[in-house]
Amino acid sequence: MKILRFNDDRIGILKDENLVVDVSDAVSSRKAKGPQRVIEDIIENFRRYRRKFERIAAQGQGVPLDSVKLLAPIPCPSKCLAAFVNYLDRPDRSVDSLPNEYFYKAPELVGPGGTIELLDIPPVAVYHAEAELAFVVGKRAKNISEGDAMDCIFGYVPFFDISARGLSRRTQFVPKGQDTYGPCGPWITTRDEIPDPHNLVVKSWVNGQPRQNYNTKHMAHKIPDQLAWLTRFVQLQPGDVIATGTYHEGLGPINDGDVLEIEIEGMGKARFSIKGYGPRKEPDWRPGVSQPAAPPGGTMTKV
Repeated sequence: MKILRFNDDRIGILKDENLVVDVSDAVSSRKAKGPQRVIEDIIENFRRYRRKFERIAAQGQGVPLDSVKLLAPIPCPSKCLAAFVNYLDRPDRSVDSLPNEYFYKAPELVGPGGTIELLDIPPVAVYHAEAELAFVVGKRAKNISEGDAMDCIFGYVPFFDISARGLSRRTQFVPKGQDTYGPCGPWITTRDEIPDPHNLVVKSWVNGQPRQNYNTKHMAHKIPDQLAWLTRFVQLQPGDVIATGTYHEGLGPINDGDVLEIEIEGMGKARFSIKGYGPRKEPDWRPGVSQPAAPPGGTMTKV
């Protein structure tokens, strides 16, 4: 099932790939709970809500997807974390050489059609939009074993980690965690619709030009490993969002006026706008300079 938020904070499900069925009235005390608590309620009680949503969808025709304004599928999770360097995207990288590390992103997530505001913070050289698979936590999780980890997943969502280049590793985490630097969407795709999250094609575009195109099979620390490690230290809550990292090939600067798009296999496509402050950032690669090899079984576009 694909669950989305739209218009004036309505809850919908996607039917037949292009119709939105409004299921808001099936959510008890929706207005009193507020946007984030509504999503958490749906996640925590999904078995009951799923039956209601399916019954409404069977009775209703829905409205065209392009006639509604999509909102961030998870408006403000209690925690939004992102993996740091978690892909085998260079010959010198191995699972053992990459630490299982994370940093916080601002929890006020940006929905489809929203604007990312790039601040001019010296000595930031460029900002990149890293296309990533993110998972949505389905229940309270602490000290979870790898064997039980996938039972803690509610679903998945395409996610851009807006990242600053030109800073030291330690100082870049504050700029990476600013407001609007966590755009995601278009919706939550529930776990049952994604048979293998470690075999998905992730693509991104800037102004219609291809940027990233990789497969999640190149993820170093897989989702069970990530959950087991994280929950040793942090208690995750229903609705928390964890971005799993990116394959860095194909990245390039983003600038004022740019339009970003992300698409993950089976999970839909979302578009975002860029508002930049400060001088335009130029590409950080040059023709003729040696580039990393494309991932096995995939092709990458240089920017």
